[in-house]
Amino acid sequence: MSKVAGREKRIVITTAALLAVGGGAAFAYWSAMGQGDGTAQTGNTTDFTITSTVTSGGPLSPGGPTQTLTFTVTNPGSGVQKLSAVNVTVADTEGTLWDSGSGCSSADFALGTPALTATEIPAGGTASGTVTLQMKDRAGINQNGCKNVTVPLHFVAS
Repeated sequence: MSKVAGREKRIVITTAALLAVGGGAAFAYWSAMGQGDGTAQTGNTTDFTITSTVTSGGPLSPGGPTQTLTFTVTNPGSGVQKLSAVNVTVADTEGTLWDSGSGCSSADFALGTPALTATEIPAGGTASGTVTLQMKDRAGINQNGCKNVTVPLHFVAS
């Protein structure tokens, strides 16, 4: 009987080892499908801001020196924004052509084409540019109304 008892021990030990390793275990599962929805939010554009300063040239006079103005376009937005162009006019803050009321107007001045250094401005970034301004010599027309005036420039970025 001792031989049989040893054989039973081996069978029990072998069965326990197979179950521990995963032998003889069966797995079952269900397959399934599903769907869902979600959303994301986009931002919006933020208007550029523009500042300018005279960087060279003397006081304007009929047919006299040209002034060069440097302007800076700032992107206060949270993403990259494309700057296609900057237009400059001798105009008030609403963009209406300027007239001093004393005989001087936007017709007395000529602006050059603005030059830019960048077309895509990152969030919080800037782009610089220049533009020239000259007082026209309007032959035969008294331009005394343009003495000692501050000429307003209106910048529009697009």
